[in-house]
Amino acid sequence: MVVKNVSSREAKDGDSEFTFLISLSVLNHLGRHLYRSFATVLGEAISNSWDADAKRVWIDINYRKNSFLIKYDGTWIDADDFQSKFLKIGYSKRKEGTRSPQRRRPFIGRKGIGKLALLSCADRITVISKVKGGNYVGGTIENSNLDKAITDDLTPQEYPLEKWKQSTLRQHIRGHSHGTIVYFENTKEGIRNSFDFLKKIVALYFRFSLLDKSFNIFLNGEKITHKHLRELARKTEFLWSIGKYNDPYVGDLRVLFSKVREDHETKSLTIAGVHGFVASVERPRDLKITTTEERVGIDLFVNGRLRESDILKHIPTARVAESYLYGQIHFNGLDDKTDRFTSSREGVVADDPKYKRFLKTFRKTILDIVTDWDKWRIRHREEGDPDNERISKKERASRGLYGAVSNEYGLSKGSKNKGTVDEWVDELSGDAAFNFESYAECFVSENLVRKFIRERKIPLSPEAKNEAEQWKNREAESKNRGNISIPIRRVKSDLSYLDMKNLSNLVDKKDPGKEACLPRDANEYKPIRDAVAHTALLTDAAKHKLTTVRENIKGRIKTLLSKP
Repeated sequence: MVVKNVSSREAKDGDSEFTFLISLSVLNHLGRHLYRSFATVLGEAISNSWDADAKRVWIDINYRKNSFLIKYDGTWIDADDFQSKFLKIGYSKRKEGTRSPQRRRPFIGRKGIGKLALLSCADRITVISKVKGGNYVGGTIENSNLDKAITDDLTPQEYPLEKWKQSTLRQHIRGHSHGTIVYFENTKEGIRNSFDFLKKIVALYFRFSLLDKSFNIFLNGEKITHKHLRELARKTEFLWSIGKYNDPYVGDLRVLFSKVREDHETKSLTIAGVHGFVASVERPRDLKITTTEERVGIDLFVNGRLRESDILKHIPTARVAESYLYGQIHFNGLDDKTDRFTSSREGVVADDPKYKRFLKTFRKTILDIVTDWDKWRIRHREEGDPDNERISKKERASRGLYGAVSNEYGLSKGSKNKGTVDEWVDELSGDAAFNFESYAECFVSENLVRKFIRERKIPLSPEAKNEAEQWKNREAESKNRGNISIPIRRVKSDLSYLDMKNLSNLVDKKDPGKEACLPRDANEYKPIRDAVAHTALLTDAAKHKLTTVRENIKGRIKTLLSKP
């Protein structure tokens, strides 16, 4: 800000009077170059149209000319308003109230500097507006000329806007009875995003229609709705709705769940003053619906406008489920007499007390959600959260293996028996997880004892040799019946035919009838171990017994292996 003596007129007391002048350089200080993304510029223009009670916003993009135009109807302004309101940096319409005059929409604009976003992304910007039955008023800003004016330290009064050219906008003003047009020529980094990308961006981040259904946005003539997010909806498997509100995207999800997804789960949550949803996709890469670099997250909206993207970065839980979650949280309570939005309008002031309280509460909700997510993923035979300790790592791994195997037995959606088979698979899941874990324990413990016997060169007893011979004969008979000539066991020694009952007698000479020892545990272990090996479903009592004996055997084998 520049302070100049603009009058040497002497007052009666002999003192001079001074007033403030504003240098154009203040535009840079206030953030003329803070708006870096194309979506931010769109957001500012769309927010202006919302505040102006517009019903329709048209966004027209010309990739060949590297230009785009935003046009909307709504409250029109005349020459006086254009000068005293639109071009007045710092003018806030909230001085006249907090809601728009006609449709009573909550105002988005606050500081009167958001319009600087319009200067950030193109070399030449034309802004015109008209009232019904009147003529367009406005002008053109050539950023190179504005840069020179700033370098020369000119005041706003010394830098008039250039005249706008009707020939440039002829096709766009046709049929436009009232409202505003903003035209951007030669965008600075080019319009690099594809049309499909921009449709998804608009559908994701501009949710004003949730507050007023009459508000519509058109991109190159195509109306943008939640249906442009159908690809994301199809990849969504779980949904947590927060509060009661009507979001057509959430409604679309529920329809898809009822008609398409049989593995869906939903839950309703409550957070005071907050509404919205959180959802999860099948795989983290499903959140990359815009580009390979950007991913959808859980975003915070205030009065329909995106105010903070990916709020989980402020409240990380370090849980794997975070990489599967997306959603939209609406907390209109952040828009009150306190201005808690950053100057760039792309975030919320981090240390604002009300915002911090919201984040603290929402983090608790996210922790509940990631717990639900883990339960639901396991229930549907998918990988869950390996760091969630509600079930052991062994049980989690067993359930994951069962899920991977059983999914290969799933029937196609049109199959008559699909429902029945899915029920059978679900019924087996608990037993399968236990048996898989038990078999793994058996495999590891018996093979470790075999290696110990080989390493210590412990001779086989006559009883062990006889047992091995019997199993060799049974195997030979089975191979003959099956007409199999290939070798089955990689190691053909007698040890590979002995189970824990016979192996334990070779390494522990204690009398199982007189004291606790590995052979006693092995005797108790054998009948249940054989049932597991034969894929039988165990009773609860058998599961409890096997778990106890397994732990005993594990402890004794660890002691055995630790012997010098």
